[in-house]
Amino acid sequence: MTTALLIVDMQNVFTSMTTTCLPKILQLATHFKSHSLPIIFTQHGHSKAELTPPFRNQLVRKWGPSGSIATGSHDWELIPSIADFISSSSTKHAGSKTGETSPYPIIPKNTYDAFLNTNLASVLEENKVERVVVCGVMTDCCCDTTARSAFNRGYETWLVGDACGTASKRQHEAGLNGFGYAFGEVVETEEVIKRLQ
Repeated sequence: MTTALLIVDMQNVFTSMTTTCLPKILQLATHFKSHSLPIIFTQHGHSKAELTPPFRNQLVRKWGPSGSIATGSHDWELIPSIADFISSSSTKHAGSKTGETSPYPIIPKNTYDAFLNTNLASVLEENKVERVVVCGVMTDCCCDTTARSAFNRGYETWLVGDACGTASKRQHEAGLNGFGYAFGEVVETEEVIKRLQ
């Protein structure tokens, strides 16, 4: 069964929420890389049009333009250690703007569910993925919503509890408990690695 690692929204704006989960995410990414398993990243952001009234995006309506992530801003950029992981895996490619190409897709998204209005489903299908392992931020928003969406699309889905972060312990536990009750499994990093040996 092909298993993909989906690393959700590890961006500068969320740095304070990644203190404990970031080392686990890098551990998972290294394991998947060493076993040549698919790794996919998401990156949340809103265009200038979405941040300009009238607000058509529900998240911008909910959080306001000042509470939303502007595409291209410092907050929108990937956390340096995640960006370093991606660039260390890149190969030289004459046709790209930077001269490099990454083996890991970065899926731009503008709502909690990484499947909505994106090519995530196509990327999973192209890689013949049957199981999705979800980690990143925020546990109870984008991670939980995306993991539920993967489950509802027929993927066996694991949400990695110690490789997710959010604003509070209460929110973290609520997200994990809700997902584990009705959707897929909540597992820890070491268990994921053990199962995929």
